[in-house]
Amino acid sequence: MRALVISGGGSKGAFAGGVAQYLIQERGYHYDLFLGTSTGSLLISHLALKKIEKIKNVYTSVTQSSIFSNCPFVIKRKRKYGIETININHFNVLKNFLRGGKTFGESYHLRNLIRETITETEFQELKNGPNDIVVTVSNLSLNQVEYKSINDFNYDDFCDWIWISCNYTPFMSLVRKEGCEYADGGLGCMVPIEEAVKRGAKEIDAIVLETEVTHLNRMPSKNAFSLLTNIFNFMLDRIEYQNIRIGKFAASHSDVIINLYYTPTVLTTNSLIFDKKKMTSWWQQGYDYCKFKNEEINQIDFQ
Repeated sequence: MRALVISGGGSKGAFAGGVAQYLIQERGYHYDLFLGTSTGSLLISHLALKKIEKIKNVYTSVTQSSIFSNCPFVIKRKRKYGIETININHFNVLKNFLRGGKTFGESYHLRNLIRETITETEFQELKNGPNDIVVTVSNLSLNQVEYKSINDFNYDDFCDWIWISCNYTPFMSLVRKEGCEYADGGLGCMVPIEEAVKRGAKEIDAIVLETEVTHLNRMPSKNAFSLLTNIFNFMLDRIEYQNIRIGKFAASHSDVIINLYYTPTVLTTNSLIFDKKKMTSWWQQGYDYCKFKNEEINQIDFQ
């Protein structure tokens, strides 16, 4: 049983799409289990359907307005240094609080986009097929990570779980479902390798949307909003590191092979910024990187 695991990472998910495209189309790998967290959950249904060009076109074309029904920040580009930063959008944040919202922004546009992208026909095809599609969510009420399989839900509910898996709280929506409050799966598990092992996978291709070794010092915090994003990024990095260690430990005790695909370079310091040109480039980078890595492995095996 082979599994494809894709970590969280916001806009960097475009890189994961390129890696997965090479593994599926060029290597011809057949996956029995697709497991995704946050941005990874957006990709796995279409990868299981092998509708790669469709998800590539959708994924590399999203903008802030495609995701946020109320965007809590504004993007500022510094030409001199070639970097992009985000500042709080005081008007939108205040508007959200006055409406009774619990978060800085809302992401109902993303919910609509998921339903437009995954049709009920495609959902039924996946549910009736041999593959298992699983997304990761964080149950804040019960203080636990949960894994939602397509086999256990109807179309509306599963679309909601995909959406919930991507809700980077407190910048995006906090969702109440089944009597509990749910948020981004990455808050509990960024790289669900251990879950893939528990579900019976014997070989796992895990795409991790970070570099294997830290290559940067974060930019100094300019305001309370950027400080909050830096804190969350630090927390998620630590969670990711622990997930991989635990996953490797679980795999070693079950004779499971893990193939890790990290990003070779730092793609962005803010994965909440969605830029069509950059994301299209990252998709191609992921494809080229995976091709290079596999050719290198083949050369070593041949020798």
